[in-house]
Amino acid sequence: MASDKPKMKVIAENRRARFDYFLEDFTEAGIQLLGTEIKALRDGRANIAESYVAPEGRELVLINSDIPPYKQANRFNHEPRRHRKLLLHRRQIDRMIGAVQREGRTIVPVKLYLNEAGKAKIEIALAKGKKVHDKREASAERDWQRDKARLLKERG
Repeated sequence: MASDKPKMKVIAENRRARFDYFLEDFTEAGIQLLGTEIKALRDGRANIAESYVAPEGRELVLINSDIPPYKQANRFNHEPRRHRKLLLHRRQIDRMIGAVQREGRTIVPVKLYLNEAGKAKIEIALAKGKKVHDKREASAERDWQRDKARLLKERG
């Protein structure tokens, strides 16, 4: 039997975001891309580690994401670090802009992937920054879980 899980290809993941922020409200968004950008993404080349989402007017824009130039596009290539508009419903955009302005939240991209239809999607999350002691606590918890698993494996 074929698995019921949707087939999606993860292109880039922002693993640092889970360390630096408390991630809360996850949302899937589309990205407005040029033709050479989607071809570069299908090659599996992108980086969202240093990127963030910011409101510009009544829109949300992905800033500082790196999609390298597509090799076969020669002079018709795209700008690698250009601002890319995110495609969301108006109600979702207003809710996120409100959280950024009123509560001081940050919108962080978590994962960039191609869905089962082959369309580029990005998973974004409303985030609250962690303090240094929160990061230490998370690191200690992760270390304890690793040690506990090792002890349980040894004892049987």
